[in-house]
Amino acid sequence: MNKYTKNNLPKLFSEEETCGHRVQIFKETKLGKIHASLPLEELGTTLPIRQEGTAGAPSWFGNAGMFAVMFLKHYLNLSDEMLVDRINTDWELQMFCGRQFGDNDRIRDRNLPSRIRSYIGNNLSLETFQEIMIEQWSPHMGNTHCSLFDATAYESYVKYPTDEKLLWDCCVWIFECIYVLCKELGVKRPRHKYREQSIKQLAFSKTRKKTFKLRKRRRNSLLYLLNQGIVFMDALLAENAAFLNIAKYLCVQEKLKTVRTIFRQQTYMHEHPGEYVKNRIVSFFKPYLRPIIRGKENKRVEFGAKAHIYQVDGINLIDKLSFDPYNEALCLKGCVDKHNRHFGELHQLGVDNIYGTNKNRTFITENKICTCLPRKGRPPKHDKQTSKMRQELGRQRATALEGSFGNEKNHYGLRKVKARTQNNEIVWILFGIMTANAVKISKRTRQQEDG
Repeated sequence: MNKYTKNNLPKLFSEEETCGHRVQIFKETKLGKIHASLPLEELGTTLPIRQEGTAGAPSWFGNAGMFAVMFLKHYLNLSDEMLVDRINTDWELQMFCGRQFGDNDRIRDRNLPSRIRSYIGNNLSLETFQEIMIEQWSPHMGNTHCSLFDATAYESYVKYPTDEKLLWDCCVWIFECIYVLCKELGVKRPRHKYREQSIKQLAFSKTRKKTFKLRKRRRNSLLYLLNQGIVFMDALLAENAAFLNIAKYLCVQEKLKTVRTIFRQQTYMHEHPGEYVKNRIVSFFKPYLRPIIRGKENKRVEFGAKAHIYQVDGINLIDKLSFDPYNEALCLKGCVDKHNRHFGELHQLGVDNIYGTNKNRTFITENKICTCLPRKGRPPKHDKQTSKMRQELGRQRATALEGSFGNEKNHYGLRKVKARTQNNEIVWILFGIMTANAVKISKRTRQQEDG
């Protein structure tokens, strides 16, 4: 019989020695260097303290561990389900999150990262988050007297909106909601043309050449059907409000408010073609989105969040993040004040030509800031040194700053933001940018240790 049975195999290392050995290995890996560059404990103090044993996503990890999960999400660029599978099977990722799993420990909730994102989004302040990161990274940053400004759009994961798609989404929701409520309340369904219109909508979507008359006829039918659904829903809720669950009633009322707004806007556009509608809703499921005119040759309009970014020594920071379109030239003064507050006085500034308004030029001249904006009027005789600096600032803005936008979108999950709520999208964008920064800081610390 074999000397070593299943129950008395020789143990080369104890559990404590194995854990210590893993810690040493973890510190030498790329993931360990990134972990060392992140102030996870300080970030954890920004969230409310949760009692142990309470239900919900954060029960698997503490506050610091939840931030670690979000950084892992964007560093690995994985879906929520794949991220949970990796954490369950990889001790290195578990150590990054601050919790080593036992033999029987396994996360079975595939929506855990999504719920963590919602929890952070409801309790985190963007300004506080960035101040903690700046305090941690400032010793590894040089050339803080120079900054680069630009704006970019982070697209949301939505289908390209048209009036017909938007109206049909509203019709689908309101009639499915009517079906469910009638079944729960034991009420007879009202008569309608929803099934007939669903067949016509499918035929319309398959039509390759959609003429103006065909689109107008389709919109007219959908507006009539949607108005019919709103009348049915209002009558149903008014008669049976006392029998509905309060949470469900409030949710239905919130969605119904969005449907009414869309119906009012689309009716006005149908009756007054070509006229501008303020705060126009382009997505039923994400009513906070607005069209952002980019003016690019391959993508004239984008639907998502517009972020005004300022870069200091290769580190990107968010100055303003909004789902409403705005002119980034108006953000220059406030962004300079933020730079002066966090990094000291600003002397060199790389910006696009859109920032070259008279007010901005006056502010720049008063604060003695050198920029890459083209001069107004006749240049002075001895301007070689200033022109070279202006060219270098313009080159850095066009390569380093705009290149970082592409790097974040291609490698850190910001090509299409797949979060479903406004707060979650903000958190998604914030962690994508900060994860790219953390990778740069970890490379610098490694070079300093090797050098």
